[in-house]
Amino acid sequence: MPFQKVQSEKLSTSVVRQIELLILRGILRPGERLTSERELSDRLGVSRPSLRDAVAVLQDQGLLSSRAGAGIFVANVLGSAFSPALTRLFATHDEAVFDYLSFRRDIEALAAERAARLGSDSDLQVIQAIFDKMAAARTPEDEAQLDAQFHTAIIEASHNVVMLHMMRSMFELLQTGVFYNRQVMFKQRTTRAALLGQHRAINDALQARDPLAARTAIEAHLGFVETALADQKKAERNETVARQRLAHETNQD
Repeated sequence: MPFQKVQSEKLSTSVVRQIELLILRGILRPGERLTSERELSDRLGVSRPSLRDAVAVLQDQGLLSSRAGAGIFVANVLGSAFSPALTRLFATHDEAVFDYLSFRRDIEALAAERAARLGSDSDLQVIQAIFDKMAAARTPEDEAQLDAQFHTAIIEASHNVVMLHMMRSMFELLQTGVFYNRQVMFKQRTTRAALLGQHRAINDALQARDPLAARTAIEAHLGFVETALADQKKAERNETVARQRLAHETNQD
């Protein structure tokens, strides 16, 4: 018979698995500092030697890193999906910008649908709290930051770890894109109230746990962003042509 005696698991192995899961599920984030050794061993209910053994294993795996005099940190296992040079390249070429928005619409629509079905009550409370901060924000910079956090919270509430880590690795691009998109939309006379209304529709659908409405609201919002961006690009091209005409007419006088 293919059975073997059951062996008790080392405490350090249990600690390794718990911390691995916390990192995998996005609860412990890259760059986050762990609590002190004494506090962490108390919380986990293990001795300090067992904890040190676990930390050593996680460091060997590249999941934790130590900084002299500062403590133990979650390693930057994600990094960025794109180099700074490529991020700048994306931002300066229309093809990449519109592909980025299309990608976001597809991924976030799926995430919103999953979040409405699978998100816990606590997930939805986080999304609600961020939306409330958006409504109370006083500066464009704060609004843009909270906008990015709002969309990231939806990804987190979808509870798909691959989607979560992929989108977190794109967070820098998302933050840059959200701020840029807001600037563009304001040039197109989009009001703060209109943008807040779109995010309210997304939040309302999620809080009602309506997957179809959540997907539709995300698609409508990011479709609106894409249209506003396309209109602004067209307006800029038209202004260039108009200036050429004006210069030509002026030179003829």
